[in-house]
Amino acid sequence: MKTFLYILQKEFTQIFRNKIMLRIMILIPIIQLLILVYAATFEVKRIDMAIVDNDRSASSLRLIQRIERNEIFHVNYIVDTQDEAEDLIRRTKIDIALCIPRNFDKKLTTFNHPDVQLLADAIVGNSAQLGSAYLSAIIMDFNKEVLVERMGGLKNENQIIVNNSFWYNANLNYKIYMAPGILVVLLTIIGMMLGGANLVREKELGTIEQINVTPILKWQLLAGKLIPFLIIGLVEMAFGLILAHLFFGMPVRGSLVLLFGATAIYLILVLSIGLFLSTVSDTQQQVAFSGFFFLMIFIMLSGLFTPVESMPLWAQRLDLINPLYYFIKILRGIILKGAQLQDILTEFLSLLALAVSVFVLSILKYKKTT
Repeated sequence: MKTFLYILQKEFTQIFRNKIMLRIMILIPIIQLLILVYAATFEVKRIDMAIVDNDRSASSLRLIQRIERNEIFHVNYIVDTQDEAEDLIRRTKIDIALCIPRNFDKKLTTFNHPDVQLLADAIVGNSAQLGSAYLSAIIMDFNKEVLVERMGGLKNENQIIVNNSFWYNANLNYKIYMAPGILVVLLTIIGMMLGGANLVREKELGTIEQINVTPILKWQLLAGKLIPFLIIGLVEMAFGLILAHLFFGMPVRGSLVLLFGATAIYLILVLSIGLFLSTVSDTQQQVAFSGFFFLMIFIMLSGLFTPVESMPLWAQRLDLINPLYYFIKILRGIILKGAQLQDILTEFLSLLALAVSVFVLSILKYKKTT
């Protein structure tokens, strides 16, 4: 135990001696959190559009005014032909065009099913889909309003009325949803990269040879490399939660003890992955490239940006060994839903099993030779 404490003392001394690296480990993830949560969003807040009004009637004007009152749509062009609207889409001047045909008002008055056409730039599929859905909803509301007026103001008493109830994120604030995921990514980058580079740096400097000739056991050396970054990671998590609450209004509805317990297990896992990469690498550059390879796969398959259920079956199976997938579910469950241990038990045990397995594998892979 005394030997292990000496190793910890040495590691903490090395970390605090390098003032610049310490600031990078603490400050950069916090700054990235404040920037990325705002940037990483699929919300559609502005849609530029053009309108082709071939009818020029009171009804078409009323529909246009209804669209202009919506904060999302910005009617930048009123053009005369569909070809002009298509040209604006090709030149990326607009996202959506609405074409109102002739006799629109006449067909609306005679209940003869008037048609309108939507043209959307689908290069950004999410924006095109949401923009078309929003615009279709406005048109449908307009159509219902006109029908009620022209049927003598009578409403159908048998119509279905839908009342929405949004749980856990009542205001549909996308930042609250993204903040836990961004926190996970930042902890992963810090843990995997710095945890792996620390041991390889000993190899590059030649000091690893001096350590290997001592009676220090392999698990003591690797655990001594891991624990200082584990503590730093927990401190960063605490800062991240405080900032996410202050800047984004993110609540923490679950147990802080459970949250930090899961975070500690996750940090042990990603630090162990970094240590494993360092045992098979000779330079910090090799660790960086290997870590980047795994990070990209883990992040894209984690469900941070797209639902895992929408991925191919083979990708969903790969998530069985993806630590980000488990920890993002755990963090969102505890923070947003107030989940208890029994609610996240499967993810928690999977994370624990991976952490133990990778740390043991790192010990077995490390060769204590001179």
